[in-house]
Amino acid sequence: MSVKEKKQAKEKEEELNETIEGNGEEGTEPADGEEAIEEEQTGQDDLDQLIEDQQKRISELEEELQQVKEKQLRKAAEMENMRKRLQREREMIFQTAREAAIEEFLPVNDDLVRTLQALENSDADSSYLEGVKMVAEKFDEVLNKHGVKRIDETGVPFDVDLHDAMLSQKPEDDSIESGTVLQVIENGYTIGEKTLRHAKVIVSE
Repeated sequence: MSVKEKKQAKEKEEELNETIEGNGEEGTEPADGEEAIEEEQTGQDDLDQLIEDQQKRISELEEELQQVKEKQLRKAAEMENMRKRLQREREMIFQTAREAAIEEFLPVNDDLVRTLQALENSDADSSYLEGVKMVAEKFDEVLNKHGVKRIDETGVPFDVDLHDAMLSQKPEDDSIESGTVLQVIENGYTIGEKTLRHAKVIVSE
C-alpha cells in the first residue's frame, strides 16, 4: 500500500470514528430529556401533594374554629341565662321581703283606721283628731307608694280571691242579690295582683 493510500484509509477511519461518536452523543440526548420530564413530573406531584395537605389542614382549622365559636356561643347563652335567673331571684327575694315587711305593718294601719273612726264618732278634741288623721294619711301614702290597696268595699260581689266569708245572713233589703258583701269586719289588702290579706266579710244569703 502506498503512502497515499494509507493516508486516505486513515482519513476514512477518522471520519468513521467521528460519525460513531456523533451518533453516540445524539443517542444520549433523548435519555437526558426523559430524565428532565420525569423530574418535572415528580416536582408537580410533590406540589400537588403539598397543596392537598395544605387544603386539608385549612379545612381542619376551619372546623376547629367553628367548634370554638359554637362553644363560645353556648357559654355566652349560659351566662346570659344565669344572669337573667339571678336577676329574677333577686327581684323575687326583694318582693318577698317587701311584702313581709308591709304585712307586719297592716295591723298597725288597721288600728289607726279604727282609732280614727272611733274619734270621729266621739266628742274627742279636734286637734287630737287631726293628729291621728294626719298619721293615718301618711300611712296610706306609704302603702300607695308600694302599690298596696285596701279591700274595704261593701255592696260588691263576694270574691274568693279577695274575701273570707265569716258569716252569711239575710239582707234587710230584698233587692240585694245573694253573695253580696254586706259588711267588712276586717280590711284586706292587695299588692299588685297578689292578695296580701283577705278581707273578713259578712255575705248575703
